[in-house]
Amino acid sequence: MVGFSVLASSLLLASQAWASPVPSLSPDTHLSRSFDVKNWLCALPITRRLLCSRQSTSGLSVNTPLGTALGAVDIPTVNRFAVKYASADRWAPSTIATTWELPNGSTNVSALPLMCPQPYVDDSTFSEDCLSMILYVPTTLSVDSGVPTLMWIHGGSFMVGSATDPGLDGSALALATDSIVAVMQYRLGALGFIAPNGQTNLGLKDAVNALEFLGQVVPSFGGDASKITVAGQSSGANMIRALLAVPSAQSMFQSAILQSDPMDYGFLSMSDQQQLQDYFTPLLNCTATDTPCLDALTLDDIVTTAGLNLYDNAANIVPATSSEPMRVVTDGTFITSPLDLTAPFPTVTKPILLSNVADEAGYTIYYSFPDAVPQSEYTEVVNGTFGAARYNTLMGSQLYTVESATTDDDYRPQLQVLGTDSVWRCATWTFARSWVSNGGSAFVGLYTVGASYPGNSAVPYCTEPGVVCHQDDIEIVFGTVPSPDSAQSALITEMQARYKSFLYTGNPNPSGSSYATWEAAGTSDVNAILLGSSGEATVGACTPSFWGASVPYDYQVYDI
Repeated sequence: MVGFSVLASSLLLASQAWASPVPSLSPDTHLSRSFDVKNWLCALPITRRLLCSRQSTSGLSVNTPLGTALGAVDIPTVNRFAVKYASADRWAPSTIATTWELPNGSTNVSALPLMCPQPYVDDSTFSEDCLSMILYVPTTLSVDSGVPTLMWIHGGSFMVGSATDPGLDGSALALATDSIVAVMQYRLGALGFIAPNGQTNLGLKDAVNALEFLGQVVPSFGGDASKITVAGQSSGANMIRALLAVPSAQSMFQSAILQSDPMDYGFLSMSDQQQLQDYFTPLLNCTATDTPCLDALTLDDIVTTAGLNLYDNAANIVPATSSEPMRVVTDGTFITSPLDLTAPFPTVTKPILLSNVADEAGYTIYYSFPDAVPQSEYTEVVNGTFGAARYNTLMGSQLYTVESATTDDDYRPQLQVLGTDSVWRCATWTFARSWVSNGGSAFVGLYTVGASYPGNSAVPYCTEPGVVCHQDDIEIVFGTVPSPDSAQSALITEMQARYKSFLYTGNPNPSGSSYATWEAAGTSDVNAILLGSSGEATVGACTPSFWGASVPYDYQVYDI
């Protein structure tokens, strides 16, 4: 029987791949990227006022320590700068850029970066030279503004997605938060997370280089390098949690926002990673040390032939990896803690903001089961997903028992709640308690209003009034809902005001606003505020004594 983990990753992968746009490139004049000592000094706060005249980013040319950045008008009040932040040889750690360069060798400042290699899209839309980001900069900023920067990491099960995904235009968010918004992309799938030579976390290390790059350049655009917040959704949020576990990256950002992180999955162990690698490398028909052979492989060989083979068969190799087989690894050096219940939680200090949507598992369940699920099938699915020990405890809970059906002989609502609680909501609340118990501050929220993300309409359930499926928070936060209704417009305004406050102060309560107070989480009660309605989320089974204790999470069961 297929479990929630398998369904969630495969179906989200397909939906996000379907929604990916096709960026275009066109020729233009060559850009100068010469390094200038004065530009470098102008980026330093201590020398800026002495040596540099006041500059405004209202123009499309900005001097940076890495050379001249030329951008394009995104909307009349926001400029867009696409840039290559790092480069990498195949299956090697990336190196940060030393000159300002447009993505993919383009000479067109309006061109968007090509995606990183991924399945289900035309080969012309991606490039292995893909370590790029897009900066959205309000024209009102000056070199002395010192505003925060939000760096966003896209989702897509570590397999698909890009900085040009639907809804990720950062212009409205940058304006509303009076900040710089940077949307970055990183190596995906086998190229980022399952190297034949044993390299791990290459995609995550790309994100660290993106942070270092931003620290160098944002002062030139009016940003403060000490005020960077990292944010992401789904596997992008998992990347953010991983960044929180990288000691060498802690000085590069001040706070973090995690939207819909499937925390039940956990990071992979080195032993699980090795088993996957032992299966993957022979699929390439190259030995792990035959660099010429590995370099000669086509992207189709790696991404589709070998990568999808591993993706489809990972559950038979290592059951713990069935959800997202190519993902972050707790290697003990770069990542030193799993940040979960399987090991002592480290001391932490950063403020974090954690959110879920009301019906995280809705797409998965109603896509997999388009027809009513009777009681017999419900118990079979739960038993097959969680195993006998967890099944018995779950069936003893009033929330998940067969007697709790709300629709005659259709148990999809219970499956949806169970999937949402186990993979996302309760696992997030457990993480919040651990974070607060070890020195950090956390604010937890649950979206009750959303905007149906492109691709989610394939499941009619996700378009029903009041339903908020996985990904339906993205366009709310970015303010990119095509035709928002009054409830969506109100929540967009509220969330962007709360994000602005969080970027500036580490607290999502805007000074002087009439919004309800968003209480910080405690070590037991996480005070999860409802986003889109009033009050706090019902605790249900997300108590310290149930999920993670009476009913272990997957990362506990599989000891990863």
